Amino acid sequence: MAERRDRLEELEVYRLAMQLWELFWQDSERRAKDFLGREIARQMVRCIGSIAANIEEGYGRGFVKEYPQHLRYSQGSAREARGWYQRVLPLLGRELVQGRDEMLSRLIGMLSNAIQSLERKNRR
Repeated sequence: MAERRDRLEELEVYRLAMQLWELFWQDSERRAKDFLGREIARQMVRCIGSIAANIEEGYGRGFVKEYPQHLRYSQGSAREARGWYQRVLPLLGRELVQGRDEMLSRLIGMLSNAIQSLERKNRR
């Protein structure tokens, strides 16, 4: 019997959130050597992890009023993550932080578009 693929994994916004999570882990090696970097990493685990987690939870609840709300939570976490990346600029370097900022900005825009689209559908 063929394994069914979860349609959530087909959403570009979700795939980008998961890619960001994987990159965060790669970035963690650099932060682990610094006390302040380790402390900031604890907070970043929560905010970056919650981006994909809220997409998952909202998707699992269905396409009703709760899904756009969970996407808003994801959007807030993405904005928080962008701020934390700016704070670890001295540890990670400008090029890496700029790349993560671009990814997060793209993700925030995708979430905004998804929220607007879902809210239009819910009004009908």
